[in-house]
Amino acid sequence: MNRLHPSALIDASARLADDVQVGPWCVVGPNVVLEAGVRLVSHVVVQQDTTVGARNVIHPFTVIGGDPQHNGYKGEPVRLEIGADNVIREHCTFNRGTPQGAGVTRVGSNGLFMTGAHIGHDCVVGDNVVMANNATLGGHARIGDKVFLGGLCAVHQNGRVGQGAIVGGLAAVTRDVIPYGSAWGNHAQLHGLNLIGLKRKGYGKDQVRRLLAAYRDLFDGAGVFADRVDAVATTYADLPEIMEIVAFIREDGKRPLCLPGE
Repeated sequence: MNRLHPSALIDASARLADDVQVGPWCVVGPNVVLEAGVRLVSHVVVQQDTTVGARNVIHPFTVIGGDPQHNGYKGEPVRLEIGADNVIREHCTFNRGTPQGAGVTRVGSNGLFMTGAHIGHDCVVGDNVVMANNATLGGHARIGDKVFLGGLCAVHQNGRVGQGAIVGGLAAVTRDVIPYGSAWGNHAQLHGLNLIGLKRKGYGKDQVRRLLAAYRDLFDGAGVFADRVDAVATTYADLPEIMEIVAFIREDGKRPLCLPGE
Protein backbone atom coordinates (compact mmCIF):
# COMPACT_ATOMS: atom_id res chain seq x y z
CA MET A 1 0.00 0.00 0.00
CA ASN A 2 1.40 3.44 -0.91
CA ARG A 3 2.25 5.90 1.86
CA LEU A 4 0.97 9.37 1.07
CA HIS A 5 1.43 12.24 3.48
CA PRO A 6 -1.85 14.06 4.13
CA SER A 7 -0.31 17.39 3.02
CA ALA A 8 0.60 16.02 -0.44
CA LEU A 9 -1.51 17.07 -3.43
CA ILE A 10 -2.01 14.27 -5.97
CA ASP A 11 -3.96 14.72 -9.18
CA ALA A 12 -6.75 12.24 -9.81
CA SER A 13 -5.20 11.21 -13.13
CA ALA A 14 -1.82 10.32 -11.59
CA ARG A 15 -0.96 6.62 -11.33
CA LEU A 16 1.04 5.49 -8.31
CA ALA A 17 2.34 2.00 -7.61
CA ASP A 18 1.23 0.42 -4.35
CA ASP A 19 4.50 1.01 -2.49
CA VAL A 20 5.19 4.59 -3.57
CA GLN A 21 6.06 7.06 -0.81
CA VAL A 22 5.03 10.70 -1.17
CA GLY A 23 6.30 12.93 1.62
CA PRO A 24 5.06 16.22 3.06
CA TRP A 25 4.05 19.07 0.76
CA CYS A 26 4.71 17.23 -2.49
CA VAL A 27 2.68 17.91 -5.64
CA VAL A 28 2.03 15.13 -8.17
CA GLY A 29 0.34 16.55 -11.24
CA PRO A 30 -1.81 15.24 -14.08
CA ASN A 31 -0.76 12.21 -16.13
CA VAL A 32 2.18 11.41 -13.86
CA VAL A 33 3.23 7.79 -13.38
CA LEU A 34 5.26 6.84 -10.28
CA GLU A 35 6.46 3.26 -10.62
CA ALA A 36 7.22 0.75 -7.85
CA GLY A 37 9.37 1.92 -4.96
CA VAL A 38 9.52 5.62 -5.92
CA ARG A 39 10.10 7.92 -2.96
CA LEU A 40 9.41 11.66 -3.00
CA VAL A 41 11.11 12.87 0.18
CA SER A 42 9.29 16.19 0.69
CA HIS A 43 8.47 19.44 -1.17
CA VAL A 44 8.90 17.71 -4.56
CA VAL A 45 6.90 18.82 -7.61
CA VAL A 46 6.29 16.34 -10.41
CA GLN A 47 4.45 18.79 -12.60
CA GLN A 48 2.76 16.72 -15.30
CA ASP A 49 3.06 14.19 -18.14
CA THR A 50 6.02 12.44 -16.55
CA THR A 51 6.95 8.81 -15.92
CA VAL A 52 9.29 8.21 -12.97
CA GLY A 53 10.81 4.72 -13.09
CA ALA A 54 11.08 2.25 -10.24
CA ARG A 55 12.95 3.06 -7.05
CA ASN A 56 13.89 6.64 -7.87
CA VAL A 57 14.52 8.77 -4.79
CA ILE A 58 13.78 12.47 -5.30
CA HIS A 59 14.87 14.99 -2.69
CA PRO A 60 13.28 18.28 -1.54
CA PHE A 61 12.64 21.31 -3.74
CA THR A 62 13.15 19.44 -6.99
CA VAL A 63 10.87 20.14 -9.97
CA ILE A 64 10.49 17.20 -12.34
CA GLY A 65 8.51 17.43 -15.56
CA GLY A 66 8.36 21.21 -15.68
CA ASP A 67 7.42 23.05 -18.86
CA PRO A 68 10.24 23.34 -21.41
CA GLN A 69 12.11 26.65 -21.18
CA HIS A 70 11.46 27.48 -24.82
CA ASN A 71 9.81 30.61 -26.23
CA GLY A 72 7.92 28.55 -28.80
CA TYR A 73 6.18 26.32 -26.27
CA LYS A 74 2.42 26.95 -26.22
CA GLY A 75 1.22 24.22 -23.88
CA GLU A 76 1.31 21.28 -26.30
CA PRO A 77 1.40 17.74 -24.84
CA VAL A 78 5.05 16.78 -24.27
CA ARG A 79 6.67 14.32 -21.86
CA LEU A 80 9.53 13.45 -19.55
CA GLU A 81 10.57 9.81 -19.07
CA ILE A 82 12.96 8.78 -16.30
CA GLY A 83 14.43 5.29 -15.87
CA ALA A 84 14.93 3.34 -12.65
CA ASP A 85 17.14 3.61 -9.56
CA ASN A 86 18.23 7.23 -9.86
CA VAL A 87 19.05 9.51 -6.94
CA ILE A 88 17.90 13.06 -7.67
CA ARG A 89 19.07 15.54 -5.07
CA GLU A 90 17.77 18.91 -3.92
CA HIS A 91 16.74 21.68 -6.34
CA CYS A 92 17.19 19.65 -9.55
CA THR A 93 15.07 20.62 -12.56
CA PHE A 94 14.23 18.20 -15.38
CA ASN A 95 12.11 19.73 -18.18
CA ARG A 96 9.73 18.02 -20.60
CA GLY A 97 10.36 18.00 -24.36
CA THR A 98 9.07 20.34 -27.07
CA PRO A 99 6.98 19.83 -30.20
CA GLN A 100 9.85 21.35 -32.16
CA GLY A 101 12.11 18.57 -30.84
CA ALA A 102 11.41 14.93 -30.05
CA GLY A 103 8.48 15.83 -27.80
CA VAL A 104 10.09 13.96 -24.92
CA THR A 105 13.06 14.32 -22.60
CA ARG A 106 14.62 10.97 -21.67
CA VAL A 107 16.78 10.19 -18.63
CA GLY A 108 18.26 6.73 -18.09
CA SER A 109 18.76 4.60 -15.00
CA ASN A 110 21.20 4.34 -12.08
CA GLY A 111 22.17 8.00 -12.25
CA LEU A 112 23.21 10.44 -9.54
CA PHE A 113 22.03 13.99 -10.06
CA MET A 114 23.49 16.24 -7.39
CA THR A 115 22.07 19.46 -6.04
CA GLY A 116 20.85 21.91 -8.67
CA ALA A 117 21.49 19.76 -11.75
CA HIS A 118 19.42 20.86 -14.76
CA ILE A 119 18.30 18.78 -17.73
CA GLY A 120 16.79 20.89 -20.49
CA HIS A 121 14.04 20.04 -22.95
CA ASP A 122 14.49 17.16 -25.42
CA CYS A 123 17.73 15.96 -23.82
CA VAL A 124 18.70 12.28 -23.90
CA VAL A 125 20.73 11.18 -20.88
CA GLY A 126 22.15 7.65 -20.65
CA ASP A 127 22.54 5.20 -17.79
CA ASN A 128 24.96 5.51 -14.85
CA VAL A 129 25.44 9.24 -15.43
CA VAL A 130 26.70 11.52 -12.65
CA MET A 131 25.89 15.22 -12.83
CA ALA A 132 27.64 17.08 -10.01
CA ASN A 133 26.24 20.18 -8.33
CA ASN A 134 24.66 22.68 -10.74
CA ALA A 135 25.80 20.88 -13.89
CA THR A 136 23.55 22.06 -16.73
CA LEU A 137 22.38 20.59 -20.03
CA GLY A 138 21.01 22.87 -22.72
CA GLY A 139 18.10 21.70 -24.83
CA HIS A 140 18.58 18.67 -27.10
CA ALA A 141 21.89 17.68 -25.46
CA ARG A 142 22.82 13.99 -25.68
CA ILE A 143 24.82 12.42 -22.87
CA GLY A 144 26.12 8.86 -23.19
CA ASP A 145 26.25 6.13 -20.56
CA LYS A 146 28.72 6.39 -17.65
CA VAL A 147 29.47 10.08 -18.19
CA PHE A 148 30.64 12.29 -15.33
CA LEU A 149 29.79 15.99 -15.56
CA GLY A 150 31.64 18.17 -13.04
CA GLY A 151 30.09 20.83 -10.88
CA LEU A 152 28.90 24.01 -12.61
CA CYS A 153 29.79 22.74 -16.07
CA ALA A 154 27.39 23.48 -18.91
CA VAL A 155 26.79 21.52 -22.10
CA HIS A 156 25.62 23.74 -24.96
CA GLN A 157 22.26 23.02 -26.61
CA ASN A 158 22.51 20.17 -29.13
CA GLY A 159 25.86 19.22 -27.59
CA ARG A 160 27.01 15.61 -27.32
CA VAL A 161 29.16 13.97 -24.66
CA GLY A 162 30.10 10.40 -25.55
CA GLN A 163 29.99 7.32 -23.34
CA GLY A 164 32.51 7.12 -20.52
CA ALA A 165 33.71 10.72 -20.86
CA ILE A 166 34.45 13.12 -18.02
CA VAL A 167 33.89 16.88 -18.11
CA GLY A 168 35.63 19.00 -15.50
CA GLY A 169 33.96 21.47 -13.20
CA LEU A 170 33.14 24.95 -14.57
CA ALA A 171 33.72 23.81 -18.16
CA ALA A 172 31.74 25.46 -20.92
CA VAL A 173 31.19 22.61 -23.38
CA THR A 174 30.48 24.19 -26.76
CA ARG A 175 31.98 21.33 -28.80
CA ASP A 176 31.20 17.63 -28.71
CA VAL A 177 33.29 15.46 -26.38
CA ILE A 178 34.38 12.08 -27.73
CA PRO A 179 33.55 8.83 -25.88
CA TYR A 180 36.02 8.17 -23.04
CA GLY A 181 37.44 11.69 -23.43
CA SER A 182 38.54 13.98 -20.59
CA ALA A 183 37.56 17.60 -21.24
CA TRP A 184 37.97 20.63 -19.02
CA GLY A 185 38.63 24.36 -19.14
CA ASN A 186 36.62 27.38 -20.20
CA HIS A 187 35.87 26.79 -22.99
CA ALA A 188 36.39 23.05 -22.56
CA GLN A 189 39.35 21.48 -24.35
CA LEU A 190 40.16 17.82 -24.74
CA HIS A 191 42.98 16.72 -22.46
CA GLY A 192 43.31 13.05 -23.35
CA LEU A 193 41.24 10.05 -22.31
CA ASN A 194 39.36 9.50 -19.07
CA LEU A 195 42.10 7.26 -17.63
CA ILE A 196 40.69 7.17 -14.11
CA GLY A 197 37.32 6.06 -15.44
CA LEU A 198 38.90 3.38 -17.64
CA LYS A 199 40.90 1.97 -14.71
CA ARG A 200 37.83 1.94 -12.50
CA LYS A 201 36.03 -0.07 -15.16
CA GLY A 202 38.76 -2.70 -15.09
CA TYR A 203 40.80 -1.83 -18.18
CA GLY A 204 44.30 -3.33 -17.97
CA LYS A 205 47.59 -1.57 -18.78
CA ASP A 206 47.88 -3.12 -22.25
CA GLN A 207 44.32 -2.08 -23.14
CA VAL A 208 44.95 1.48 -21.95
CA ARG A 209 48.23 1.68 -23.90
CA ARG A 210 46.49 0.74 -27.14
CA LEU A 211 43.69 3.22 -26.51
CA LEU A 212 46.25 5.96 -25.87
CA ALA A 213 48.12 5.02 -29.03
CA ALA A 214 44.92 5.29 -31.05
CA TYR A 215 44.15 8.64 -29.39
CA ARG A 216 47.58 9.99 -30.37
CA ASP A 217 47.19 8.74 -33.95
CA LEU A 218 43.80 10.41 -34.15
CA PHE A 219 44.60 13.80 -32.64
CA ASP A 220 48.39 14.18 -32.90
CA GLY A 221 49.09 12.46 -36.21
CA ALA A 222 50.07 14.10 -39.47
CA GLY A 223 47.71 14.98 -42.30
CA VAL A 224 44.05 15.91 -42.58
CA PHE A 225 41.84 14.99 -39.62
CA ALA A 226 39.30 13.12 -41.78
CA ASP A 227 42.10 10.96 -43.20
CA ARG A 228 43.37 10.23 -39.70
CA VAL A 229 39.88 9.13 -38.67
CA ASP A 230 39.79 6.68 -41.59
CA ALA A 231 43.28 5.39 -40.77
CA VAL A 232 42.45 4.87 -37.09
CA ALA A 233 39.24 3.06 -38.04
CA THR A 234 41.32 0.61 -40.07
CA THR A 235 44.28 0.20 -37.71
CA TYR A 236 42.23 -0.20 -34.53
CA ALA A 237 39.18 -1.99 -35.91
CA ASP A 238 39.50 -4.60 -33.14
CA LEU A 239 39.05 -2.02 -30.37
CA PRO A 240 35.33 -1.39 -29.76
CA GLU A 241 36.06 1.77 -27.75
CA ILE A 242 38.00 3.34 -30.63
CA MET A 243 35.35 2.30 -33.12
CA GLU A 244 32.80 3.97 -30.86
CA ILE A 245 34.86 7.19 -30.98
CA VAL A 246 35.07 6.93 -34.78
CA ALA A 247 31.32 6.37 -35.04
CA PHE A 248 30.71 9.33 -32.71
CA ILE A 249 32.83 11.62 -34.90
CA ARG A 250 31.21 10.42 -38.11
CA GLU A 251 27.66 10.55 -36.77
CA ASP A 252 27.25 14.31 -37.08
CA GLY A 253 29.89 16.03 -39.19
CA LYS A 254 28.20 19.40 -38.77
CA ARG A 255 28.82 19.49 -35.02
CA PRO A 256 32.10 21.11 -33.85
CA LEU A 257 34.31 18.65 -31.98
CA CYS A 258 36.12 19.35 -28.71
CA LEU A 259 39.82 19.03 -29.66
CA PRO A 260 43.12 19.21 -27.77
CA GLY A 261 44.69 22.62 -27.35
CA GLU A 262 41.91 24.68 -28.92
